[in-house]
Amino acid sequence: MSFHQDYRGVAQPEMGQLIRELRQTLKLTQEQFAAQLGVSFPTINRWENGHANPSRLALKQINTLVHDLSTSPDVALSEQGRSIQRRYFPPKTLSK
Repeated sequence: MSFHQDYRGVAQPEMGQLIRELRQTLKLTQEQFAAQLGVSFPTINRWENGHANPSRLALKQINTLVHDLSTSPDVALSEQGRSIQRRYFPPKTLSK
């Protein structure tokens, strides 16, 4: 899977699930995750609950976190990262 994910294909409810799952996999509170992304706690809460969409900058940061997780030297973390990639960014199949 490539480093750059296509977030345009992730529907809003799925985006909230992706953010929550990524945060929980990293074992971060909403406050800690917000600090890591440079946003406020209420912003993370709105994203996870589907009331707002992340900015392009935040999406790039989330993309980096997913990539870093999937390439982690920790086998368990890297598998969780690859699982997130498969669930939210399935490989595109070519039409015949």
